[in-house]
Amino acid sequence: MSTIKFSAIIIFLFLFLSNQVKGQESYDLIIIGGGASGTAAGIAAGRLGMKTLIIEPTPWLGGMLTSAGVSAIDGNHRLPSGIWGEFKSKLEEHYGGPEKLATGWVSNTLFEPKVGNEILKEMASSVPDLNISFESFWKEANYNNEEWTVSYQKEGQKIYAKSPMLIDATELGDVAASLGLPYRLGMDARDEIGESFAPEKKNNIIQDLTFVVTLQDYGVGSDRTIPKPANYNPEEFACACAHADPTSDDVATLDCDKMISYGKLPNGRYMINWPNCGNDYYVNMVEMDEKERLEAVKDAKQASLRFIYYIQDELGYKHLGLAEGEYPTEDNLPMIPYHRESRRFNGLVDFTLPYVRTPYQAPSPLYRTGIAVGDYTIDHHHKKNPEAPAIDFIKIRVPSYNVPLGSLIPQDHSALILAEKSISVSNIVNGATRLQPVVLGIGQAAGVLAAVAIKNKKPLNEVSIRDVQSVLLSKNAYIMPFLDMNPNQDHFAAMQKIGATGILKGEGVPYLWANQTWFYPDRLVTEYELVQGMRPLYPALKDYWGASGDYLTGERFQKILELVKPNTPLLELAQAWKRRGLEGEFTTETKLTRLHVSVLLDELLDPFAKEVDWNGEFANSN
Repeated sequence: MSTIKFSAIIIFLFLFLSNQVKGQESYDLIIIGGGASGTAAGIAAGRLGMKTLIIEPTPWLGGMLTSAGVSAIDGNHRLPSGIWGEFKSKLEEHYGGPEKLATGWVSNTLFEPKVGNEILKEMASSVPDLNISFESFWKEANYNNEEWTVSYQKEGQKIYAKSPMLIDATELGDVAASLGLPYRLGMDARDEIGESFAPEKKNNIIQDLTFVVTLQDYGVGSDRTIPKPANYNPEEFACACAHADPTSDDVATLDCDKMISYGKLPNGRYMINWPNCGNDYYVNMVEMDEKERLEAVKDAKQASLRFIYYIQDELGYKHLGLAEGEYPTEDNLPMIPYHRESRRFNGLVDFTLPYVRTPYQAPSPLYRTGIAVGDYTIDHHHKKNPEAPAIDFIKIRVPSYNVPLGSLIPQDHSALILAEKSISVSNIVNGATRLQPVVLGIGQAAGVLAAVAIKNKKPLNEVSIRDVQSVLLSKNAYIMPFLDMNPNQDHFAAMQKIGATGILKGEGVPYLWANQTWFYPDRLVTEYELVQGMRPLYPALKDYWGASGDYLTGERFQKILELVKPNTPLLELAQAWKRRGLEGEFTTETKLTRLHVSVLLDELLDPFAKEVDWNGEFANSN
């Protein structure tokens, strides 16, 4: 072979390989998945100065919120926490006020998926340290020598990226599974999980998924009926118009308009995401390979098209057709299905039903470690799988709740964070934590957790929970699910902090679709209530029984305070009162509310600074 030919071959190979494999990129944090949690994590970490990469297979951000078309938000209407609250505010600004979003009859926040994507992209683009690789597919993630190497495919090129921290924000927990981390899938056994409502034996049955469809009203007289799908049988959807509120004992009534208007969006569009003889579809594709998943998605899509044809042909809504231009797809359907359930990996703590139903009486005070909040009822979809054991979810009444930080950290990896629906949670509780605002909150917390760990050069299991919570509070996020306060109000952070210590506890109320926990800021505090709440933190109060049931006054507060902080004069309390901008004047006779006590304790003792372990127990109380 001549030297010229040999050189030409070398040059050709070099050019070929350089087009197929791109050089390595370095980041502080890599997030695989730009869904609800991945987007929130990227924004949160990037705002904290972390050079962050999101690898997302679709051309959109938001996952179930947008790419899956689930644009009717369930829950957290009165808990505008962090990035969820910011996103909601931008939706209100876009449409002209909160009342413009309340177009359905369950959700208070409904929007067009395309608009949701645009807002999330706008939020992300304002973060200089956040990089997003759209239409990119991760291939491998390996961790060696305290560093991740992630390979992904984009436009025919294989690209490598490195970082010390990784977040699995995939829809089904695929990254953590590829590493061999243990997980649960399907319904938990009653005795194993400690939930009396769970079935006696575990199984691999997950919730029905839905291939959501967005319809558009083309006006009376229009006929937008789609071609009749294969295997269409109207009997499949015969009970679709039968509706009863699952939180009541009312008898179901036939109301097709109500079925359609459940997901009514602004601008004459409709989200079709209907469980009752609708387009829910059962398939457990979690452990399928890529080819099998694609086939399962096709089947789910066909089930939804059959339902749309039923709505148009059988029910007479011919003027409602597939919304054109809503999604960047040829068939005008969403890019991904709505997955209600994923693998649930084994975390540092397991978030199960007792911690939701009775957080203050649960085996451990996990509420002290909260990083995301939710108030929607536990909601499961199992109507399309007759083999699913019957669970009376209506009887599982719960208050609003918070998600413990330890559920985001796997037991077997100190540099991988779990997000989306893959956190350490029981099958039953996943019916609440899977909902959009909670997943956004989990994502924001994941991004903050990564940033705190990286900045302090600590493995995840050694990170200060209070550091993570403090950053979240500074970003207007809730760590306690208290309904009667708002991040824009004075003293929000102080009440959240004191609530997270347990000194003053909330009162939970199971209530329809929007469960509640009340802090009652203006309620007076008794001496006994304060001392009981402070005892777990301050051993000096262990044997103190001098607190009465009388309402706390400035003088009595000072006497109790001196037991844990000697030589604290009334003048110091009065100065703290004024310094923190509390209304009125502090005197010996002033009766103190829960807001007053929260602010004064935060200022004078800072009990929130006392570290807690992953179970919420105080470390080294003195």
